[in-house]
Amino acid sequence: MAKVTLGKTGITVEKNSFGALPIQRISTEEAVKLLRRAYSHGVTFYDTARWYTDSEEKLGEAFDGMREKVFIATKTGAADAEGFWKDLHTSLNNLRTDYVDIYQFHNPAFCPRPKDGSGLYEAMLEAKEKGMVRHIGITNHRLNVADEAIESGLYETLQFPFCYLATEKDIELVEKCKEAGMGFIAMKALSGGLITNSAAAYAFLAQYDNVLPIWGVQREEELDEFLSYIDNPPEMTQELSEVIAKDREELLGDFCRGCGYCMPCPVGIEINNCARMSLLIRRSPSAAQLTPQAQEKMKKIENCLHCGKCKSKCPYGLDTPTLLEKNYKDYCEILAGKPY
Repeated sequence: MAKVTLGKTGITVEKNSFGALPIQRISTEEAVKLLRRAYSHGVTFYDTARWYTDSEEKLGEAFDGMREKVFIATKTGAADAEGFWKDLHTSLNNLRTDYVDIYQFHNPAFCPRPKDGSGLYEAMLEAKEKGMVRHIGITNHRLNVADEAIESGLYETLQFPFCYLATEKDIELVEKCKEAGMGFIAMKALSGGLITNSAAAYAFLAQYDNVLPIWGVQREEELDEFLSYIDNPPEMTQELSEVIAKDREELLGDFCRGCGYCMPCPVGIEINNCARMSLLIRRSPSAAQLTPQAQEKMKKIENCLHCGKCKSKCPYGLDTPTLLEKNYKDYCEILAGKPY
C-alpha cells in the first residue's frame, strides 16, 4: 500500500484519494454507499467544495460519527472575509464537524495574502487559530498564481491539475512544492475524462512520491478500478509508456480541460463540455453524447456572440470561441455519419 505525506501538514494517507465533485450527480444513498466503500478499502482523504452543490452534505452523512477517522478538505470561493465566514460555517454544518483538515481558497484569480485588501487570508488565519481549520491550502489552474502561492510560504498545500499530459512547467510546480515542504494534491488526474487508461494515469503519478491524486468517481465500478490499485499498483511498463506517448502526441496543445471557469456563457452555451466534445466522442464514445438533448446543447454554439468573455476567463489562455466552432463542425460531421 503506497502512502503519501502532504508536506509539512503531516497528513499521511493512501495514495488513492477521493475527489467528491462527481457525487453531486448521484443520490445521497448511492453517494454514501460509495464513500463508505472507499473508506472500508483504505481511502481516508476526501476532497470537496462549497461549489459542489450537495457534495459536502453527502460526505457529512457518510462519515457522521467517525469524523476523526478521515481527512476532509473543502474549499471556499469567497471574495471577501464576510463570504469566507459564511462559507466556512455552511461547510462545517454540512460536513457535521467542527473542523476542516485542509481549507482551500478555490481557484482565486490572485494569491490571497495578508493586507491585500480582501481580508481573506486574515480570516483564514483566524479560523485556524480557533481550530476550525487545521491547514491552509489553495487550488488553482493558473501557473502564475500557483507559483506565487509556493513562493509566498503562506500555504501548506497546493491543488493543481496534474496528469501525464503535464507540461515541464507543471512538473516544476511539483518539484517546487517538494522543496518547500508543501503538499501537492493532483486534480484532473484523468484530464476531465480525456484520459481513458487509468492504469497509465496511476503509473505516471506514482513516479512522484509527494503527489496525492484525487480521483473523481461516481460509479462503483470506477471506484473499484482504483481500489484494485491499492494492493496491485500499476507499474510504468513499456506498454503504458507507449499509451502515454500516443496520448501526449494527440492531446497536448490547445484542448479544453473542462474546468468550467469560462462559465457562465451569456447565450447559455455549456462551454466546458461543448468545447471538447469531439475529443470526448473519439476517446470515450457514449450514446449520451449524441442524444437530442446533447445535440441541442451543441446547436447553441451557433448563437455564440464572440464577446470574448470565455476567452478572457480561460486559465489556459485558449481561444475558446474557435474551439467551440471546431467542435461543432466535427460534431455535425459525426452526426452525418462521417468516420472519425
